[in-house]
Amino acid sequence: MSIFSLTSDAQAQPFKGERIEPDVTSGHLTHLTPDQQAAFAVFKDIIAKAQLYSPEKPHPVHDDPSLLRFLRARRFDPQKAMKQFADAEAWRKKHNVDALYATFPVDEFESARRFYPRWTGRRDRNGLPVYVYRIASLSGPLQKELNAVPPERRYQRIVALYETMTRFALRLCTHLPHRTAPTPVSSVTTIIDLEHVSLPALWQLRAHLQEASALATANYPETLGTIAVVNSPAFFPTVWGWIKPLFDEGTRRKVHVLGKDPGPALRTLVDPKDLPKPYGGELDWKFEDEPALDEDARAVLGEMPRGPVVFEDGEVRRPTPPPDAASARADADAKPNGTTNGTH
Repeated sequence: MSIFSLTSDAQAQPFKGERIEPDVTSGHLTHLTPDQQAAFAVFKDIIAKAQLYSPEKPHPVHDDPSLLRFLRARRFDPQKAMKQFADAEAWRKKHNVDALYATFPVDEFESARRFYPRWTGRRDRNGLPVYVYRIASLSGPLQKELNAVPPERRYQRIVALYETMTRFALRLCTHLPHRTAPTPVSSVTTIIDLEHVSLPALWQLRAHLQEASALATANYPETLGTIAVVNSPAFFPTVWGWIKPLFDEGTRRKVHVLGKDPGPALRTLVDPKDLPKPYGGELDWKFEDEPALDEDARAVLGEMPRGPVVFEDGEVRRPTPPPDAASARADADAKPNGTTNGTH
């Protein structure tokens, strides 16, 4: 029996195509095996002894769901997880991530969303936020605009958007009612739309895509859930051969290439009311739109907040700037393509 609830019509005529039924509980809180629980305890102990983690006063990104992502990424090997965690912590300090996110200009932040996967405001049947990345939308003037952003600032924009995903979207979705509650939501479902994408256009974007992928794999592990590639052109097998090495084996298993008619398979993963119309659903939403929050999210948020925010203790808040954030803000305001607008 499917783990997903289907409509009565679908039950009368069982779906015979590809089903997307990800395992979103194994290795997560409330579903750890005794060996995994032991490994988690060892991991927290060794990172505490290395002064990378304080059990009494943990950093906001050191909550248990976040720590477990590193352990799952290294197949519950505490020493290997500790190495990746230590590297990620060094990366955060090098790039002053806390200050960067807390002081990122609102208008620039909102503009940067146009170049990366966007949250639809909806969730899949397991409660994971559904993101869409329509590659063709980055062509023409938008591609020129992206290319004009200095590499360092482009990298900082990617960091800010990943902070939003992990500190706002995933925590909000954990708070909202979902099928696997109380298991936290710690990854996203992503639809990658290749409609009207030419091989030269994709080749031009390769550095942009590689940069975002490498950053996520190293510093935000296990945040990618199901990846559905839709409207793939004839040359996609060649492109897939290029990009497969960018992903580990676990990530490659999450990729589903659904072609020109993705609706039947996607509807096994996402309820039609939460799936955008271009992909076989009923939701009136396209890539350029703001998130169309579902009823539960609207009850909590009212409307989608603008700029860098975090979701803590059932509330939306601005991230707290660290003591040295003033200098980081001055650097941000001095960047080309940045703005000098304050946060709202």
